[in-house]
Amino acid sequence: MSELNSPIPSSTLEYYHALPEPVGPPPRKRYWLHGLLLVATCFTTLVTGARMQDNFAHNLPALSMSDDSAPLFPVGWIFSDPKGLLKGLPFAAAVMFFFLAHEMGHYLYCRRYGIYATLPFFIPMPTLIGTMGAVILIRSPIRSRKALFDIGIAGPIAGFVVAVALLVLSLGWSKPMPASLHPGVQDIEIGYPLIFQWIQGLLAAMNPGSTVAGLPLNRVVLHPVAIAAWVGMFATALNLLPGGQLDGGHILYSISPRVHWFVSRLAILILLPMAYYFWAGWLVWAILLQVSSLRRPQVSELPRVSGTRVGLALFALFMLVCTLSLAPLGRHPLREFGIDVWQALHDLVLFVRGVFQHWMRR
Repeated sequence: MSELNSPIPSSTLEYYHALPEPVGPPPRKRYWLHGLLLVATCFTTLVTGARMQDNFAHNLPALSMSDDSAPLFPVGWIFSDPKGLLKGLPFAAAVMFFFLAHEMGHYLYCRRYGIYATLPFFIPMPTLIGTMGAVILIRSPIRSRKALFDIGIAGPIAGFVVAVALLVLSLGWSKPMPASLHPGVQDIEIGYPLIFQWIQGLLAAMNPGSTVAGLPLNRVVLHPVAIAAWVGMFATALNLLPGGQLDGGHILYSISPRVHWFVSRLAILILLPMAYYFWAGWLVWAILLQVSSLRRPQVSELPRVSGTRVGLALFALFMLVCTLSLAPLGRHPLREFGIDVWQALHDLVLFVRGVFQHWMRR
């Protein structure tokens, strides 16, 4: 993800003047903050990775929250045996490598176009995956559609390649779920995108004797590195949503600002029924798309994006389709929450009415 700011002159003449270096003094670098956040994120991802590895060793799903699994963020469990933190290294290294690749894709293309950008800020978070990802901040104008397109698409492509490599490598390390368990043992069920099914089919073709090749994915205990690949696919899909200030929105805007305006609103309209019928979290992303659509990049009209970049835009659409899951964190549609809220209000009305009638009798 990246943040674009600063007004940009729209004069075509101004674009055609060579701008090998950004104008003005470079922003002050805060290496200490990058380092602090990096260390904190290494710790939180190691903790969650150790939890996943412990679940995997006990034939439990990585995101299991059953009584037999480790706590959600087992800091006390880790401190009781500090060496156990090393068990989280495969997941931590894999998930941070993905986010680093994604953000460095943006960063390196910023450098190529002479645009000031910060190094990645990693975001630690004591959650199921230990991080909320990473972000770079762009501190100077992006002066052409080509630059906007290249910067926008470089991150998703770099991250996607890494996530595919992690998945190919780790799916064979996964193992069948024991017959004594069932897919519902985990409180948080994973929704698998198409790319998981395709890689599993490839694994079956290359190694017919694989113990997981012919199983439904919800009957497979994924290795923690495969969970990191899933995180990467999920993050890629979110970033490629075609609207607002997401990478997908930047790619689309660089091709056609008018189409960007229309597709952004269409994407919001599509996310709303997805939230209602599949996963309530899409409502949050619909709101984020709407809010971020209020601000748009300002780039020169010419030269327009064409040629190879149009093909890359189609590849971005392919990445979105094959990494998107309708219910990435289990089927928890908004309509179920609506029913629960309505039932709670109904029960509250009955309770208040009962108390009032009891008081009137007295």
